Amino acid sequence: MAIKDTLLTQFDAELPFTRRTLERVPMDRPEWKPHDASMTIGWLATFIALAWSWGNRMVEQQEYEPKPGDTKPELPKTTADLLALFDGLTSSFRASLAATNDDALMEMWTLKMKDKPTMTEPRWLMLQNFMFNHVIHHRGQLTVYLRLNGIAVPAIYSDSADEKGGMFVD
Repeated sequence: MAIKDTLLTQFDAELPFTRRTLERVPMDRPEWKPHDASMTIGWLATFIALAWSWGNRMVEQQEYEPKPGDTKPELPKTTADLLALFDGLTSSFRASLAATNDDALMEMWTLKMKDKPTMTEPRWLMLQNFMFNHVIHHRGQLTVYLRLNGIAVPAIYSDSADEKGGMFVD
């Protein structure tokens, strides 16, 4: 199996779980956070949606360096806006990944800060670790935020305390 096909299979398996989690975010109270040191629920959800734009950069560019003037975008105002952002960026990322090939995925990709490389790894590994695993990590964090707000946590890989299903549906 081609590397891109492996990544696409994982992406397609994880995508509905992430979307289902984002569907439950209370965008009417985006400033809620469990602790002063934590990010807000609105920013965490937006971050999960926006992260897929990094995937496009990883597939289409050799390196990336955030600019000092880069600012956080405005938070979506509604759940529909959040999901539209997520759907658009995940669709774009999937198309970009589907259009690449294994030779490109084996090339080194670099993240820079202040003109200095901070990470250089094969593109496929950056996608796996810095994209997929990163989003999965923050999705798990978001499920804790949901629980603390009394919102049903979706079934993901298996049942949650609130829902039957996930990957192991009879």
